[in-house]
Amino acid sequence: MAGTKRKLNSSSAHQSAAIKKQKQESAQLPNTKFSAPVLETETDSDPIVESDTTEHSGEDNGVSWPSDDDENIRAEVQEEAKLAGPLDKKKSTTSSKPSASTTTRNNGAENSSKEAHAKQRALAQERKAAKPNADSIARSKKLWERLRRKSHVPLEERKSLVAELFTIITGHVKDFVLKHDSVRVVQTAIKYANRDQRRMIAKELKGEYRNLAESRYAKFLLGKLLVHGDKEIRDMIVPEFYGHVRRLIRHPEASWILDDIYRGVATSEQKDCLLREWFGAEFAIFKTESKSKSDKDTNILKAILHDNPEKRKPVMHALHDLINILVQRKTTGFTMLHDAMRQYMLNIKTGSEEMTDFLELLKGDEEGDLLKNLAFTHSGAAVVSLALAQGNAKDRKGILRAYKNLFSELAYDEHGHQIILAAYDVIDDTVLTSKSIFPELVGKSADLDEDQTQTLITTVNHNFGRIPILYLFANRRESLMPMLERALLDIVHSIRSETSKKDTVTRRRELITHISPPLLSLIANQADALVQSSFGCQFMMEFLPGAIGNRESALKTVVALTQSDSSEVKEALKTPAAGRLFKTLVQGGHYDTEHRKVKVMEPAMGFHNMFFEALDANNQVLEWATSDNSFVIVGLMEAEGFEFDERLRKVLKKGIMRLEEAEGPKSEMPATDKGSKKGKGGGGNK
Repeated sequence: MAGTKRKLNSSSAHQSAAIKKQKQESAQLPNTKFSAPVLETETDSDPIVESDTTEHSGEDNGVSWPSDDDENIRAEVQEEAKLAGPLDKKKSTTSSKPSASTTTRNNGAENSSKEAHAKQRALAQERKAAKPNADSIARSKKLWERLRRKSHVPLEERKSLVAELFTIITGHVKDFVLKHDSVRVVQTAIKYANRDQRRMIAKELKGEYRNLAESRYAKFLLGKLLVHGDKEIRDMIVPEFYGHVRRLIRHPEASWILDDIYRGVATSEQKDCLLREWFGAEFAIFKTESKSKSDKDTNILKAILHDNPEKRKPVMHALHDLINILVQRKTTGFTMLHDAMRQYMLNIKTGSEEMTDFLELLKGDEEGDLLKNLAFTHSGAAVVSLALAQGNAKDRKGILRAYKNLFSELAYDEHGHQIILAAYDVIDDTVLTSKSIFPELVGKSADLDEDQTQTLITTVNHNFGRIPILYLFANRRESLMPMLERALLDIVHSIRSETSKKDTVTRRRELITHISPPLLSLIANQADALVQSSFGCQFMMEFLPGAIGNRESALKTVVALTQSDSSEVKEALKTPAAGRLFKTLVQGGHYDTEHRKVKVMEPAMGFHNMFFEALDANNQVLEWATSDNSFVIVGLMEAEGFEFDERLRKVLKKGIMRLEEAEGPKSEMPATDKGSKKGKGGGGNK
């Protein structure tokens, strides 16, 4: 009957008897198709909040596996289903409604399944209870479930929960950190702990940090401890990685946390110790300080080779091998790797076999991921810039091809824009440079559509995006480029003398010829928008004196700003940035600090004459002379080739009273004794 356990023999005689018996029973019971129940397993699953992975740790973690009795029940139920199948098919044409006997059989099967599930749950609970610290882990997970909902837990309740949590984990932190569920409890404890509690956790884990970094789950706890920790915790953790860098940087889990430590929390001395281990096993075992301190911060390998020239070959070989291993594994996003590559490039000679092999290593990545990852770090951008300087024409073309459709992103990046500057300075084929880079920066033609116009306005007002546009005109001006960028370009220029043939002035002039038309069009149509920002004023100030092409339309638009009715433009003209813009334009060029005079650009713009005529026609000369930007009028009087000097002086003489009022009352000099010397203050103000 249904619900009764039966054991069937495999022989045909027994099968025939069973079928015969089944037919006799079916005469009394209506048939229905009987399906084998599916046994489910229960898992102890928790939502992952603190960790960044959902994989299992390899332990059973409370999963209930079927027992032998369960398997027997499953086999018997499946045999019943096989036997009932033919009878169901035969009876289906005579009756379609389930009878009471069919319902009884189904209920019996459900009861059997429920019993199996109950047995599995009981076994799962027994396994959990048998594990070490089972009660503590279970209680801590309940607290964590409450704590992780930050917005739903009042502050006072959170404090009490954290206090209770620390009473559970104190002294047992190591038992919690290597399991995928309980490690999240410790992470939450670190998040809400005070300084002393975090130090307590750090001290309990002392000596285990390297193992934590290699764990799939505990590495996140290590990162949390470094983020929320202080200097004492940092100095407790970082030294445990000394001597193991070459192995850990190749580890699939530890490599990422090691690079995070190197990039984010390590001091400069700790970074040096970690990076030195790339130079060979000797530097992992013996911690020696270099005698040469001059370049220690930027080129520690140079100092080592200077002190130990006999070690050059094994050191360079060890460094190249480790770099090559990571490149072949496609793990090229590490900042530590980029720093090591920079150290290597700075210490190999131009045209040497080492340089040729290294350039082939850079080009060997067919997907271009290596060059793309390098572009967005400080050392990585330096490596690509040096590769452009060291390579031949074919090498440079291949590097530019790797950044196709990425030049706009490079321009906006703090480090990536340096690659564009290096390309400007070393690539002799200026047509290749202009076709590869300029369409992404300034557009493909001088006729700018609305989208290109807005993109250009955004670019010239961006802190880094404006540099690749203005570099060709402002060159290495301190207001445009920080010292570190100028130092890198100095190295690039020293290499360029051996690897590039075209004259520097010619190369720059050809690039300016290609980039000028769309920028002139931008100023001619959007000068009123540009003048309202300091970066926009700087862009026009740097670009217009050195632009190549028809500048008349752009210059007239700038002059027309003085007659604008817009309140925003009028306010913008009073700013210091606008004052510097107009003074530079009326003088015809920038002040040369080396020669202590204004360097007038050729051909002359003639802006001073246009500017004065516009002011004089609208009686604005005295208004500008008495404004905050009065030095623009002074620049007019000092400008070379200014044709209206006499007219300007007459206007100023007529308005002498207004000029004196703008100057303000003269300060009275203190009374002096009769014996005081004239010229020491007794002469009054002139």
